Amino acid sequence: MSDPLALRALSEAEAAALPALLARAEHLAGAVLLGAHGRRRAGAGDDFWQYRPSQIGDSRRAIDHRRSAMGDTEFVREREWQIAQSVMLWVDQGASMRFSSDDAIPQKIDRARVLALAVTILLNRGGERVGLTGTALPPRAGRPQIMAMAEMFCRDDMADYAPPEHRGMIPHARAVFISDFMGDIDSVRTALTKAADRGVRGVLCHVLDPSEEAFPFTGRTVFQSMGGSMSHETLKASDLKTRYLARLAERKDELQSLCALTGWHYGVHHTSSTPQAGLLWLYAALDAKAVAA
Repeated sequence: MSDPLALRALSEAEAAALPALLARAEHLAGAVLLGAHGRRRAGAGDDFWQYRPSQIGDSRRAIDHRRSAMGDTEFVREREWQIAQSVMLWVDQGASMRFSSDDAIPQKIDRARVLALAVTILLNRGGERVGLTGTALPPRAGRPQIMAMAEMFCRDDMADYAPPEHRGMIPHARAVFISDFMGDIDSVRTALTKAADRGVRGVLCHVLDPSEEAFPFTGRTVFQSMGGSMSHETLKASDLKTRYLARLAERKDELQSLCALTGWHYGVHHTSSTPQAGLLWLYAALDAKAVAA
């Protein structure tokens, strides 16, 4: 975009949306009550975590003699497990995500952004590094990274469908893809295959508006893509329902099969559902044991 005035207007619009998005994500992250360090556990690492009484099988080298000298019990000094590996997110910013069938239901992109930022906040509280797929925002920890993520999430893509960004995947990291996955399935297949080749496991969150599941259209209807690149008019929309629902079921099956093949988790989230339900599922699915299952 070369027009300075247009660029300024876009920047101001993004800046105006940022505080509201951040506030809602903070509120959502706080509401799930997972705690500030819900993922901490003992294991190999550098940072002190806790003392515990020694047990049969503990190495003599693990005994902390200074702490043990304070009483009659031998204590082991445990370090925090270094789960602070990178978690990379991709949120579909394409025009198709800006759809909502009812004013009382949020747009798909709105729900996707809130969920992505809320899970970013929770992971950050757990000491993990979070960033975006690609090269624009590598994984880091800390509050400034949350602000940077929120800013990036406020940027719209003008294309109808945005392909998943799979560049910059860090080996053996985890990832979260959030989209309506209405675009080319081959781009999703490529992204998950490349991720799996690098040992990356993650979560595919399929966000759908309730009307996209029910197809409640009848009579004369004009279907137009959110980006305006496609349009189709029919006099009997109900005649399309069976074929549409079959295509949607096929797309879900393809995504599930891809996830099963590459070791990812697949789940559907409806914008009519509560964001708390979506966040709880996302956070649980990101657990290392769950993703490996």
